[in-house]
Amino acid sequence: MNHASGRLSELIGSSPSVKLTPFFGLSRTPHGLLDMCTPAMAAVLWLGGFPPTPVVLVGIVTAFAGYTAVYALNDIVDCRIDRERFSVSSEDPSYAARVDEILIRHPIARGILSFNSAVIWFIAWAGIALAGAFWLNPFCCLLFLVSSFMETLYCKLLRISHWRIVPSAIVKATGGIAGVYAVDPHPATGFVAILFLWLATWEIGGQNIANDMVDMDTDIKVSARTTLTVLGLNESVFVLLIGVSMATLAGIAVYWFSGKGIGLFYLFGAGVLSWKLLLEPAREVYKSPSPETAASLFNRASYMPAAFLMAALISTALPF
Repeated sequence: MNHASGRLSELIGSSPSVKLTPFFGLSRTPHGLLDMCTPAMAAVLWLGGFPPTPVVLVGIVTAFAGYTAVYALNDIVDCRIDRERFSVSSEDPSYAARVDEILIRHPIARGILSFNSAVIWFIAWAGIALAGAFWLNPFCCLLFLVSSFMETLYCKLLRISHWRIVPSAIVKATGGIAGVYAVDPHPATGFVAILFLWLATWEIGGQNIANDMVDMDTDIKVSARTTLTVLGLNESVFVLLIGVSMATLAGIAVYWFSGKGIGLFYLFGAGVLSWKLLLEPAREVYKSPSPETAASLFNRASYMPAAFLMAALISTALPF
């Protein structure tokens, strides 16, 4: 029996929580839980308060299922290139350095989880996501399918074009937009547009390029075409700074498009949070571009949806 089979046997004989660990690692669940706050944040900002309780409950299940499925899809599509990454890199200094790698990283490529099991996991959660999305608003089903397609396209473009960053940005933005359409089938175009800009530029500057900086050495070895490997470090840092700056401005400007229940406290909170989670770590990347500073930016930026959700909720509770 090889090492991978032995490891799988150990998991089968372990407790349920342990057996599920590779699956949650496949779906990068710690990061997914943070991303789940994106549709909630968007819904609260648009409504200026809480959605009805049934919508909240179904929305939580649907968001968890959607992010669980899409993150799993990434590893399923990328399993071959992930195996190649491990084969060309004798050590993985980034392992567990980023919030989306707290659990087992790429369990299919490591031989800990079978490809078929991963596909079944994806199909199950995708089915739940589609059912919940249909109940909330059938248009949300289309958004989930678009997100899944864009995630697949993002993976397939790895060795083709660094413009793969565009479908990646669309994936992150669709989560927030789905949250808006889940609570209102006819939101204002201006709000949807500023929300899309905010989430897309946050993904570009605070997530995608920062993540590529951490993985740059391995990406070069596997001939990946990312912003870093195509444009170089200086140009990529410049794009990163533009993305973070635009996300900061959009995250503040969304106040003027939000529901009446969002008070002035949101402006204060948005300014402070944008500085601490985006601008401050981005400044460190600019001063000293390295995997360490990039990982710090990635981690801190990952908390943006949760932090802004709290700012929006507090704002609705205050009289100003």
